[in-house]
Amino acid sequence: VVEEFGGPEVLKVKTVEERALSDNEVLVNVKAVGINPVDTYIRNGTYARKPELPYTPGTDAAGIVDKVGSSVTNWKEGDRVYISGSLTGSYAEKTICTESQVHLLPDSVSFEQGAAIYVPYATAYASLFHRANVRPGETVLVHGASGGVGIAAVQIAKAHGMTVYGTASSKEGLEIIEKYGGIAFNHREVDYQDKILAATNGNGVNVILEMLSNVNLANDISNLIGRRGRIIIIGCRGNIEINPRGLMGKTASVIGMALASCSQEEFDELFPAIQAGLENGTLSPVISPFSFTFDEASESHKHIIDRPAGTIGKVILKP
Repeated sequence: VVEEFGGPEVLKVKTVEERALSDNEVLVNVKAVGINPVDTYIRNGTYARKPELPYTPGTDAAGIVDKVGSSVTNWKEGDRVYISGSLTGSYAEKTICTESQVHLLPDSVSFEQGAAIYVPYATAYASLFHRANVRPGETVLVHGASGGVGIAAVQIAKAHGMTVYGTASSKEGLEIIEKYGGIAFNHREVDYQDKILAATNGNGVNVILEMLSNVNLANDISNLIGRRGRIIIIGCRGNIEINPRGLMGKTASVIGMALASCSQEEFDELFPAIQAGLENGTLSPVISPFSFTFDEASESHKHIIDRPAGTIGKVILKP
């Protein structure tokens, strides 16, 4: 529970009373919780959207349906599910969702993997298809491709016939990119941008998914994006100075991406696409070797921002 905005230390474990379900609501017994960077921004009070205090953080989790409201027809007690948001917050042993926030978790997908689906895979899909309008045969560069959204983007783009380049810095990160069909580049190497350009025969890439735009955007524009290319801003932690002339000459675009701004029509498309990928095995969420308990929630928030060496995939909280 967060009772005041601030640093990771404001996260407290508390017992709260379970409220009654409304007709269209589903109670989920949570087995694993996914942590997202946006959780830390909201907790700080610096995000555009501020919840009313006190609140329970989190949108991502997976578990088993415990109870359903009287008008719920798609779910029953015992169903394995993952969630795409929650009415009461996912950092909890039990969470209440609307019927539409609950999705089937295939038997082949673990609860930990289920907690890594919603924000990473929905963000990656919407960025690629709804913002970048990417097409098979195009080249996609994923900056920060060893994180939750990055790995999701590599898997989705590869499954749809794109050539995927991914950047990371650790041995583990570079290996996970290549495991899922991407071509890996170490962004700590001074000449890594030259290597990416060489891989495109000097043409630049068609699409860049940018997880740290306050560091990379200027070089994305001046060096890496190709003609009529699209740079999708997924993550930003500060300001950066750019020269818009780099976009003019290439007729390139910079487009913002926020999952909360997706339309209902976009969600209606992306969830079935993600479900199909989970069921046929082309999508497989990767779990970080670092996991935390609820009592360690404050440490988990420090970890997801600092991302110590060797951190790959989705960081998980366990009740």
